Amino acid sequence: MNNVKINCSNACGKVKPMHAVNNGPVYKFAVDQRITNIEPWQEAGIPYARTHDAAFCATYGGEHTVDVNNIFTNFDADPYDPASYDFVLTDEYMKVIEHGGSEPFFRLGSKIEHWSKKYNTLPPKDFHKWAVICEHIIRHYTEGWADGLKMKVEYWEIWNEPDLDPDDSTHKRTWGGTKVQFFDLYEIAAKHLKSCFPHLKIGGPALAHREDWARDFLSEMKRREVPIDFFSWHIYSADPKKVAEKCHFFRALMDEFGYTDAESINNEWNYVRDWEGDTWIYSLKQEKSIKGAAFIASTMSACQYAPLDMLMYYDARPGGMNGLFSTDRICDILKGYYPFRMFNELYKLGECLEVKIAGENIYASAAKGESGAAVMLTHFSDDDATPTTEVELDISDIALDGAYTLKCYLLDKDNDMKKTVDIKTSGKELTVKLEMPLFATYLVTIEK
Repeated sequence: MNNVKINCSNACGKVKPMHAVNNGPVYKFAVDQRITNIEPWQEAGIPYARTHDAAFCATYGGEHTVDVNNIFTNFDADPYDPASYDFVLTDEYMKVIEHGGSEPFFRLGSKIEHWSKKYNTLPPKDFHKWAVICEHIIRHYTEGWADGLKMKVEYWEIWNEPDLDPDDSTHKRTWGGTKVQFFDLYEIAAKHLKSCFPHLKIGGPALAHREDWARDFLSEMKRREVPIDFFSWHIYSADPKKVAEKCHFFRALMDEFGYTDAESINNEWNYVRDWEGDTWIYSLKQEKSIKGAAFIASTMSACQYAPLDMLMYYDARPGGMNGLFSTDRICDILKGYYPFRMFNELYKLGECLEVKIAGENIYASAAKGESGAAVMLTHFSDDDATPTTEVELDISDIALDGAYTLKCYLLDKDNDMKKTVDIKTSGKELTVKLEMPLFATYLVTIEK
């Protein structure tokens, strides 16, 4: 039998935003063939929505949305003139994110371009002018410049995955220049934007995967005295433990080069065994299944206890890698939605609790607050033949005066957060035995 012990007297920091995502809900303020997921989105309490790749989605506004080239459509125009900018559809998209209860995490740059001809991923003709354009985009959304908005948008990310393809590649999907050119762009943009907005968080570079590239980047930024408020990076895997290991690697690398106060943010991740052939198709299918849901829950739990400041799932945009909502009918909820809603119960409580796990393929995270405590418990393995297991959940020193109520909500192939246990009890020690099929996740709540 597996044993999971929750020590309610040993708090270990805040519950972190492990249930953030890429892209926002689908909603039209005008009732025009409206199909929406806004209500379940709000119920899940998703804290942040990164805007990368929004331009792929026609409902968000497509090629008129988010990307710098889509907002400032003529690079030869005057960056100080409001008439040079087209903010209309990006404004609507940002308002939709805000309406969903999430804070935008704005990626400055371009979506990935998989096609043979590149349009917006090429290096800007003038790096300083590009920085000034970004400055005015930020002013539009945070200060109301150019009939803009005054939103809470704290995170501003410079570019996306500049390391994805090597300098000599003929198919550069995210950054069409060289590594050194990107270092120059980042230096100019970061210094300019930080001087304009010292109260905001300016960071990047949304690293794809290359650890050697990351080392060169941090080393060079340190040498050039470039401020970095957050270092963002990506990983796709079939093993939650590997995701957690990357958290330790990048935290240590950031500290090595003196960026000890910078946040470490994993802002792209999902279940992927491989990117090619039948294994890629298998991965896509699992992302929308109960297996993908269990991977989400187990990764959230693993990263909560790793040196990571935020975890942002890719992708909540309608598409093949969205495990939360149906691709064709975004109003239809998939299994992967429920871990976000479950983890939000921990996030609302606020204070993370120590978890000790004895057993294989079991992941757990726990929290407490004034109203009680909660545990998210998952059985995940990439081996689909892994048998059902039993877990003894030991909640030590619950420290709730008088009677309290324990409830268990089950997510598995047949149940969507179905309440399976509802008991009233008392006392400082509490033990619950749960049968857990592979890919099952429980939310256990203890309330006064």
